Amino acid sequence: MQFPRYLEGRFMRCPYEWAPESLYFLSPLQGTSPSHRKFNYFMERKIYLRKMISPNIFRAYDIRGIYGVDLDEKVAEIIGRALAELGGEGKNFVVGRDVRLSSEPLGRALTCGMVSGGLSIMDIGVVTTPLLYFATQFYGVDGGVMVSASHNPPEWNGFKILLGGRFICMGMGMEDLMGIALKAAFKEAKPGSVKVNPNAMEDYMRYISKRVNIREGFRLAADPGGGSATALMPMVFERVGTKAYIIYGEPDGSFSKHPPEPDERTLKELRRVVLDNGAEFGISFDGDGDRAVFIDDRGRLVPSSTVLAILIKLYLSKNRGAPVVYEVSCSMVVEETIRALGGKPILSRVGHTYIYEKMISEGAVLGGEMSGHFYFKDIYGFDDGVYAGLKVAEAISEDGRKLSEIVDSIPKYPEMLAKNYICPDKVKFKVIDDLGEELKSLGFRMVTIDGIKVLTNDGWFLIRASNTQPLIRLTVEARDEEKLRKLTTYAEKIILEKMRKYC
Repeated sequence: MQFPRYLEGRFMRCPYEWAPESLYFLSPLQGTSPSHRKFNYFMERKIYLRKMISPNIFRAYDIRGIYGVDLDEKVAEIIGRALAELGGEGKNFVVGRDVRLSSEPLGRALTCGMVSGGLSIMDIGVVTTPLLYFATQFYGVDGGVMVSASHNPPEWNGFKILLGGRFICMGMGMEDLMGIALKAAFKEAKPGSVKVNPNAMEDYMRYISKRVNIREGFRLAADPGGGSATALMPMVFERVGTKAYIIYGEPDGSFSKHPPEPDERTLKELRRVVLDNGAEFGISFDGDGDRAVFIDDRGRLVPSSTVLAILIKLYLSKNRGAPVVYEVSCSMVVEETIRALGGKPILSRVGHTYIYEKMISEGAVLGGEMSGHFYFKDIYGFDDGVYAGLKVAEAISEDGRKLSEIVDSIPKYPEMLAKNYICPDKVKFKVIDDLGEELKSLGFRMVTIDGIKVLTNDGWFLIRASNTQPLIRLTVEARDEEKLRKLTTYAEKIILEKMRKYC
């Protein structure tokens, strides 16, 4: 690797034999230069590293970028070194990765940076993101990093980071990590170590199989889409005694069969397998296995709020009075189900980190999001697509009816899901604040933990700014179609009026 002349001797080859020849880590300054040369070196290195690392890869909830464009091995190594400085020398971390073609080289570079900063690493290989989360608690380590871009296209990759039992995100450590990485003035540290743990998947399967009870002969269809759940899923289903009809069950780092995000575009083949084999339901996972989308025995897509209602009945039948977390865009049926079964509804902001924080702080038994994330106290409060599938199978087993019959027994209200309005980042929150003041002055009942949720006797509408895009989003639900139309018309009118004022 060629460095500018002023950086010669300031980078060291990564000492681990598995590291590619191009992989270097930053060595500390020796402090032997005259003060002006030392200052110039710092400034020149800062400029050089700023060119290497784009601040834009540090997102609201994780780190993500396009491999070879704004995320490569050099960037990964520096992030690993920065994480070591943030976490503290001598700490123990677990590192796992998904099946993307870039995940192995990025994982190795990240590990090299972490080790050079004094962290000891347990490498658990290719796993689902929930398994990585599980490993941080099960093995009692200080933190963990999952190399994955979840449901993003295959050219993307990134890092999901846990430190001290909490997720690193904006407002909770991400700004600190970014600052350390961009500055790149690392302290000298005694290198840590790396060990491979081949037993993580077996430990996870043993743990979760003890926590599900599915009737004998249960049949389901599953589509891991070539993602991280491919190796784990068939073994888990076999362990709990279910028959699984699996499609796209080979690891595919380019996601050539279909995109790594489960939605209507990707469910056609799974629907056919369910109907052809008389399966109880079908389940599709995203690229790293933390999200799950369900179709019933009749081939119908089951809304996430309905899945959550089914799981609420299962959990509250065994934990009466327990808290259940749900986010502001969930259907009314979620809160209605919790209250009807004697549970305690806990409303949360939209977003993985916020749901997890509520799960822990409230001691909730269950949580869910409209995006297909389901959270379980059974597995340390984390979300897990595979475990969600097992628990839905358990709920069907206990109920005795087909999933389609259970779904039809749960109210389904008319809704308009997440209509987007383009609004520049610099004014989108001003629009929301102004709308909130106006609606408050008009006497509306509102929830303002995440945007503005207006509650009426006929339904509700939610107006919120996207955390990651220049958008304002509107979601509406009502008790019938006419009320939905009226609420939608009113909400759109006030959004457009405020946007004209600021845009």
